[in-house]
Formats: sequence, C-alpha cells, structure tokens
Amino acid sequence: MELRHLQHFVAVAEDRHFTRAAERLMVSQSGLSASIRALERELQTSLFVRTTRRVTLTEAGRALLGEAQRILAQVRAAHEAVAAVQGVLRGTLSLGTEQCIAGVHVAGLLAAFRRRHPDVEIRLRQTGSGALAEEVAAGRLDLAFAYRTRADTDQLRSVSLAGEPMTVLCHPGHRLASAEAVLTPRDLDGEVFVDFHPDWGPRRTTDAAFAAAGVRRTVALEVNDVHSLLDLVDENLGIAVVPRHFRHKRPSLTAVPLKGAAETEYETVALLPSEQATSPAARALITLLGPEEPGTV
Repeated sequence: MELRHLQHFVAVAEDRHFTRAAERLMVSQSGLSASIRALERELQTSLFVRTTRRVTLTEAGRALLGEAQRILAQVRAAHEAVAAVQGVLRGTLSLGTEQCIAGVHVAGLLAAFRRRHPDVEIRLRQTGSGALAEEVAAGRLDLAFAYRTRADTDQLRSVSLAGEPMTVLCHPGHRLASAEAVLTPRDLDGEVFVDFHPDWGPRRTTDAAFAAAGVRRTVALEVNDVHSLLDLVDENLGIAVVPRHFRHKRPSLTAVPLKGAAETEYETVALLPSEQATSPAARALITLLGPEEPGTV
C-alpha cells in the first residue's frame, strides 16, 4: 500500500469530489482516479459510491478513513521529528480550539510560537469540544484547547489548563438580578435560556448540572458565538449559564454564582494524542504554556 494512494483517498474522502481533490493535490483527475482504483484493487473492495452528482464513502471507505488519517499524521510527525533533531522545527501545526477558552490566550500563544518557530505553518480550526477530541484522536489535529469531554485513552490525553465555576448571567432588570447570593438549577426552572450548540463545553457543563439536579431545561435561543449570547442576554431575552470568566466580557450584565457542585465546575484542557504520536510542533507549543510565558492568562 503506497502512501500516495492513502493521501489521494483521504483527499477525495474529505472533499467528496474527485475534481476538487485533484486540484488540491495538483494531480490530474485521471491520475487520481487510477490511484483510487489501485487502492480498491489491493483492498478488494469499493471505497466510494460514485454518482454524477456526488461521491460518498462506502462502509469499507469509512472504516479506512480514520486509519488512513492516523497513518498520514504519523508519517508527517516522523518527518518533523527528524527535522527537529537536526535543529530546525518545520512542517505544520494544526490546532483546534473552542471560543474564549479559559486558561490560555490562544492568539498570544500562537504569536509567541511564530516568533520562535517561523518555519512552521500554523493552521487553526474552531469548533465544539466533542469534535475537537475526535479530530485529535484521529490525527487530524496536533492538539486542541477544549472542555474536558472524556477520560484519557491510548489515542487521547489531556493537560489541565483551568477550572472555574459556572455563573448565571442575566439582565439587571431580570428577577434573578436581586436573587440570593447563590442560585441552584432548581431556582432556574422555567426560565428562558440562551446557550451554545450542544457540543460546546459550557453547554455540556450546564446540561450535566441540570441533569444531575433532575431539572429539565429547554434552550430557546441557541447560538454559536459568545457575542451573540451576550447580546441576547443584554436585551433581556433570556438568561445564560456560562463559565465565570465570560462575565468580564459584558460588565453591564448581572452575574450570580451557580451552586458549586462537581457538575458545575468548568474544566478546560489541552488535548493531545499519545506521547509517541505528539508532533514536535505540538510539544513546542505546550512548552509555551508555562506561567512566565505570554500565551497564558
């Protein structure tokens, strides 16, 4: 099995299109098709279902995709490791993050990394913590800053960044603005909630807290960015349960602590693959997370 066949397969699988994949790889479409056919002959199965409008993976193709991505990531890491031994850090740093992650200032961290390693290309992806964990485990990302979604495994390990309680944010004119010093999930029963997509760390933390308290919660206003959430709360259209540091982004809102239980602790981590699979670029980035470095907050 040749590496170029796996590279071609992954490109088609990601683009779901032979022409776009060929353009990205800078190969002819006929050459790309021949490479995929050679791989299918070797594996003795079809990897794609081809129609005039789209290309989709077969069951065998889906099974191969994750393994192929891990193999290619390991090959890339091997090349970068050799370059690092020779004294030069090169290659690509593929990083994922949630928005407004606690414990690290991502822009400052990447700026510090670029100053030290200008020959490394930086790629950044922003999405929810569940998706980030899957992409690091599959080798599509070198590391990610996310909410802790699972225990460490052979494919995924975590380095703790920060832990903080969740806080109820509301408009100053809302009834909860004059509430007791600490609220519980039961105190919020029946409220209109503004929240993030279910894959986001703050949403996962809040959902877990309400489930543990036996309180059913309906999110009426769902958004995918912090500023929209704060705007909706600022217009008194609902309340939000968010990590405490979000409060500083909108001082006009009233913040009331949510009862401190295990389910209301928001923990953020750096997600990395196994020690052996961690790229030199990812290792270099993590070293910048020390307390004296500009990447930390």
